[in-house]
Amino acid sequence: MTETSPPARRSDATKATILAAARAQFAAVGYQATTIRAVATAAGIDPAMVMRYFGNKEGLFAAAADFDLRLPDFSDVPRAALGAALVSHFLDRWEGDETLMALLRTASTNETAAARMQALFSTQMAPLIARLSGDSRAGAAARAGLIATQVLGLALCRYVLRLPPVVALKRPEIVRRIGATVQSYLLDA
Repeated sequence: MTETSPPARRSDATKATILAAARAQFAAVGYQATTIRAVATAAGIDPAMVMRYFGNKEGLFAAAADFDLRLPDFSDVPRAALGAALVSHFLDRWEGDETLMALLRTASTNETAAARMQALFSTQMAPLIARLSGDSRAGAAARAGLIATQVLGLALCRYVLRLPPVVALKRPEIVRRIGATVQSYLLDA
C-alpha cells in the first residue's frame, strides 16, 4: 500500500497567496505604509480573509517575516575565504528574497520587526560564527553582531537607500572589500 500525502487545502493556498502579497508589500513600502487592504488587493481576495487568517497587520507581518538565513555549513570553504563566502551568501539572500528586505525596512521603526531581526542573528548567525571561529558563545555573539553591522549596513545602503556609489559597486568588489572586514570580525583575536 502506497502512502500519499493529503491534498493541499484551499486555505493553505490562500494563506500562501496572502503571505506572498504581504512580503512584496512590506518589502516595497515598509510596515507603516502597508495596509491590510493593499495586501488583500494584491492577493486578489477580500480584506476579511487576511484578518481571518492573520488577525491583524502585526500578525500578518510576523507570519510574513518568518525567515531563514539559509546559512550554509561553510566547512568546505578555506578559512581565509570565510568572510568573502559569508558576504557572497548574504548578497544572494538580499537579492533573492524580499522578506529579508521587508524585515530590514521595518526593523528600524517597529519593535516586532526589530525583535525578529535580532532573533535571526542570535539564533541563526551566532551558532555558525561560534563553530567557524571556535569562540565561546558570548564571543561568537559579539562577532555575529559586528558581522551584522556590515551585512545589514550594506543592504541598507545598497538596496533600501540605494546610495549611488554603493549601488554602482560590482559584486566582486563588494565581496572583496566587505569580505575582508567580515573576515577580520570572524577570525581576528
